Amino acid sequence: MTTPASRHYSNVPGSTYESQVSDIFSRIEHSRTADDVIEQIEMLILEGVVRVGDRLPGERELARQFDVSRPIVRDALKALEARGLVVTRPGGGTMVADVIGEVFAPPVMELITQHRKAAADYLEYRREVEGIAAEFAARRATADDRALLSDIMRRMEEAHARGDFEEEVAIDVEFHNAVGECAHNIVLLHTLRSCYRLLSDGVFLSRSLIYATPAAQDVLLAQHRAIFDAVVSGDAAGARQAARGHIDYVERAMAEAERSGEWQRVARLRLRQRKNADGIPIDAET
Repeated sequence: MTTPASRHYSNVPGSTYESQVSDIFSRIEHSRTADDVIEQIEMLILEGVVRVGDRLPGERELARQFDVSRPIVRDALKALEARGLVVTRPGGGTMVADVIGEVFAPPVMELITQHRKAAADYLEYRREVEGIAAEFAARRATADDRALLSDIMRRMEEAHARGDFEEEVAIDVEFHNAVGECAHNIVLLHTLRSCYRLLSDGVFLSRSLIYATPAAQDVLLAQHRAIFDAVVSGDAAGARQAARGHIDYVERAMAEAERSGEWQRVARLRLRQRKNADGIPIDAET
């Protein structure tokens, strides 16, 4: 299979954004069968070049890019749809199916959301896997990978400067996904995407708690910058240490936020039980 000359980056897990895929398919040189088309699209999905929700070009355009007949393209898309890799929407074209998160089947998801230990295990797992991903990314990132990371880092810093909390936390997930892509390991890529799906959905962590104060926001930005700097400079050991340190901080911040929240809850209950001389409940704001 001929490898596409360029990579395509679009939506991140949890996003509702759909993008049109274009100019990433390569001309098929030899037998020109549906199997050749299937193989190329499969690899684009595996490598993370096309993502969940990406819209594939129409049959005519795909046939042009692959340099095959439209019936061959049609047969290939039908086979991919039968295997659950793409979905066809009437009037909406063919989209990459939601193949992320299959690591966590619904019954398992239900269990882990009900047990607090799962959150600790989730962070422990992320600490190790993200450390490896950052190390690999520092060793393997291409010029295009570094350009992608630079753009994400720039947008994160701009959102931080504007005080745009929602944008910053969305870019946070995008940043970690990109580092996983730069590791150029298919299994790591899809394992991490499953993890970040849980993060986007708020299964384990409330990012609003982690980003609760300006001081925490500044620390998190500095940690993302440290990971970025180590990856783009090729410092494998530094990248791994920075990624692990980031998760250690998130773990501490979550524990502190939960503890503070519990203190606040208890303090409010005490306050409600105290009444002033007139028998009116004391209100914290008055």
